Amino acid sequence: MSRFAPLPAPPYYAVIFTAQRSDGDHGYDAMSAQMVEMAEQQPGYIGAESTRDSAGLGITVSYWKDEASLVAWKDVAQHLLAQKLGKTRWYEHYTLRVAKVERAYDGPEGR
Repeated sequence: MSRFAPLPAPPYYAVIFTAQRSDGDHGYDAMSAQMVEMAEQQPGYIGAESTRDSAGLGITVSYWKDEASLVAWKDVAQHLLAQKLGKTRWYEHYTLRVAKVERAYDGPEGR
């Protein structure tokens, strides 16, 4: 099973979320799993790639067909709750970036 999202040819959008976790779970794992399941059901969702190191720094990149799709996901009620809990419970610091992918290259086996 590949850890790479199955991406179409550009253009599409990437939401890049980088966060330093706080100590303790405090319901994070359950909410994270729920958010993945919900995102997968959203119109325009393409896929995601995620990693976290042993010190709690994580990067998740979710991919979206268009800007309207990612804006709609931002406003889903349960996602809004997760955002609030992230700010108050789960993250020491985070950054979120949105980018339009105009070119993409695969390698070496994707040549």
